[in-house]
Amino acid sequence: MSPAKKKKRRQRTTRRLEVLIKRKILIIKLYDDGSYGPVLLRLAWHSSGTFNVEDQTGGSNGGTMRFRTEASHSANNGLEVARTLLEEKIKPKYSNISYGDLYTLGGVVAVQELGGPTIKWRPGRQDQGENKCTPDGRLPDGSKRADHVRDIFYRMGFNDQEIVALTGAHVLGRCHLERSGFEGPWQEAPTYFSNEYFKAITTREWVKKKLPNGGWQWSDKANPDVMMLPIEITMLEDEKLKPYFELYAKDEKLFFRDFAAAFKKLIELGVPFTGKEREYEFERVNK
Repeated sequence: MSPAKKKKRRQRTTRRLEVLIKRKILIIKLYDDGSYGPVLLRLAWHSSGTFNVEDQTGGSNGGTMRFRTEASHSANNGLEVARTLLEEKIKPKYSNISYGDLYTLGGVVAVQELGGPTIKWRPGRQDQGENKCTPDGRLPDGSKRADHVRDIFYRMGFNDQEIVALTGAHVLGRCHLERSGFEGPWQEAPTYFSNEYFKAITTREWVKKKLPNGGWQWSDKANPDVMMLPIEITMLEDEKLKPYFELYAKDEKLFFRDFAAAFKKLIELGVPFTGKEREYEFERVNK
């Protein structure tokens, strides 16, 4: 087969794979609030957010979340739901795709199909062994303060604006007490991507709520089922981060643009692209 035909074949395979993931997100209604999308986004985020710009370790390249060594990190509790979906329902049909490409593609499709921005995606992540798993502690801890967030994100090469944009991913999904130690969604529509997270955190009255595990979180005084993590309110109170929270609360279009750019950067950190990979923008199924 000629190189041109091989290239076209890879492109058709990638598009069929993307459509299949969309169907799993949209058709299977038995998980959480009715969609696997939020947990697929979290898998893409956590498998990428271990990158260290100084020594170039971690990140989505390697697909190391598939190993128990990394999957068992406390911040990754519950992600076996997303991995099982992709590894048992998708991977057998497309065995040539790397785990890193599969995990990140799932996150891109999830954001798009739940109403968010189109995020350009390209393949190129290479599977690596368990020895490439990163140490625990590279992902954010919701019980800490804003300086911890900076330590985590600056290590990857992000600035304050990008930190806040990526935090907007909390518009999707919810916390589970038995996994993260916190409980509830960040707003009332956890399967629809919008700037509602920023509207909620900047305009509602937040009160401390004790949890059955002895911990605490912030709770919306008017709707106690809606929550914010302790770290998020300290971020809102940070004089350099707060303007971005307020800006995105007012301008959804700007948030979508900045999130798409920051998320693309996140899932590409440390990936050894050759420069010849095709960059995909996928059509929406859920219009």
